[in-house]
Amino acid sequence: MSTHITVDPVTRIEGHLRIDVEIDGGVVTKAWSSGQMFRGIERILQGRDPREAWIFTQRFCGVCTTVHAIASVRAVENALKLEIPPNAQYIRNLIVAAHAMHDHIVHFYQLSALDWVDVVSALKADPIKTAALAASISDWPGNSRQEFQAVKDRLAGFVAKGQLGIFTNGYWGHPAMKLAPEVNLLAVTHYLQALDYQRKANQVVAILGAKTPNIQNLAVGGVANAINLDNDSTLNMSKLYQVKDLLDGMKAFIEQVYFVDVCAIAAMYADWLKYGSGVTNYLAVPDFPTDTKGATFDMPGGTIFNGDLAGVKPISSFEDPYFQKNVSESIAHSWYDGDWQRHPYEEDTVPKYTPYDADKKYSWIKSPRFDGHVMQVGPLAEVLVAFAQGHEPTKRWASRTLETAGKVAGATLTPAVLHSTLGRHAARMIRTAVICELATKHWGLLAENIGKGDTRIFNEPVFPKGEQQGFGFHEAPRGTLSHWIVIEDGKIKNYQAVVPSTWNAGPRDAKNQPGPYEASLVGNPVANPELPLEVLRTVHSFDPCIACAIHTLDVDGAEIATVKAL
Repeated sequence: MSTHITVDPVTRIEGHLRIDVEIDGGVVTKAWSSGQMFRGIERILQGRDPREAWIFTQRFCGVCTTVHAIASVRAVENALKLEIPPNAQYIRNLIVAAHAMHDHIVHFYQLSALDWVDVVSALKADPIKTAALAASISDWPGNSRQEFQAVKDRLAGFVAKGQLGIFTNGYWGHPAMKLAPEVNLLAVTHYLQALDYQRKANQVVAILGAKTPNIQNLAVGGVANAINLDNDSTLNMSKLYQVKDLLDGMKAFIEQVYFVDVCAIAAMYADWLKYGSGVTNYLAVPDFPTDTKGATFDMPGGTIFNGDLAGVKPISSFEDPYFQKNVSESIAHSWYDGDWQRHPYEEDTVPKYTPYDADKKYSWIKSPRFDGHVMQVGPLAEVLVAFAQGHEPTKRWASRTLETAGKVAGATLTPAVLHSTLGRHAARMIRTAVICELATKHWGLLAENIGKGDTRIFNEPVFPKGEQQGFGFHEAPRGTLSHWIVIEDGKIKNYQAVVPSTWNAGPRDAKNQPGPYEASLVGNPVANPELPLEVLRTVHSFDPCIACAIHTLDVDGAEIATVKAL
């Protein structure tokens, strides 16, 4: 007899997500993913100056602000065939690198680690044994007996005062939790330390972007970071070395803590390497451009179908017609007027809410498709696409990850295990390590170019009469992000954003093809339907950011808030 359960809202994500599953014999047999808010910023942009779009699109989300700014200016520059100076390219690359490192660390430790780590169990740990365990796997200076004792005492204080905070409603003692108390104490300690290191990454974004969230330094045509080595108010070598020091600190944490923790959890929960694969079509776009045109990159992009790495097809530039022609979105099961599947240039965003019906319309999220195919996007897609194309840093970190986790698990692990719930966590960590290396490289490129006397940061955009179309993409922390703009006589005629969590969290399409969240849950074990931890494990592995995919609406049409723009 099957059981239907609803998890609403899914917590430890950005936005409002509802997941429904049918369970039969302790296994998920069917799933539905429903975004519970409407996004309407595209309609707000119509008629505005394209140079303003990046400021508005950052408000798609309170987390992913930087990535929407980058994709937006790239879309307008693409429409105008506008190149940007090298310094602007490197500064943008450093910002997106730091943002990604911040995002990935927060995701693993703060948003998903508690699916695997039993915080209450850490109170039973012996700090001396925890220190010995930590010393056997890493040289991290924060792994001392004194540190572990302090964290254990801190946890005990929380419990004694009834102030567990976000730890209050965890599935502590759940049968799917199986780490030893010492491992749990180690993980909780790193959870707390990660808060300091994600802050360091955000400092880089703030130094170069003027603030975070919602950076202020971008412009269509470049950046607004004035460069003058003799002026303390501009970008100078002192600020650049401050950025470098922060990046160096991030590198130590990523390699000595994040890498080790992911490998250890993957090994200790090795049975989860067979759950959560779902869709094995992958899409990633190239990023970290090294030229002014966006034709050469330090991270490759492309597509993989049916998990066949040998058949990878590259996406080569910001102008690539393979990407431009093949993206579409379906609203067959989404709360919009009609049942069409259209290219983003031809889409509209007309809400039409009806009661939730799993056989009809049940989500505010649209269903993106690539040449008609459901695609999984995100760090796993990026790592597999890069690995398949022989990208050296990705191959090195992926091989090291599989070897390290395999040694702990006592098994030989191949890239095939990455098609899984835990594989997404491993890929996110691999991506973080690669990006950290690229950030150091692009810091060097920026310093070298400035050292040659080049301080250019901006090329003036010119808007001709008539219509121009453009798209801008960015491989954001959650995967492939693209903005699509139609400009007419210097004003925005149409604007659409096809975001990572739309690709992954979207509902079924007109062919009844389930989206990646929905497909990945099928086959998952669920020990106790009243405590569906296993469902959360797989959903969290995608790092849902639903506010990017949808925004808020009162379905009765009532005004929710009035905001005065100053």
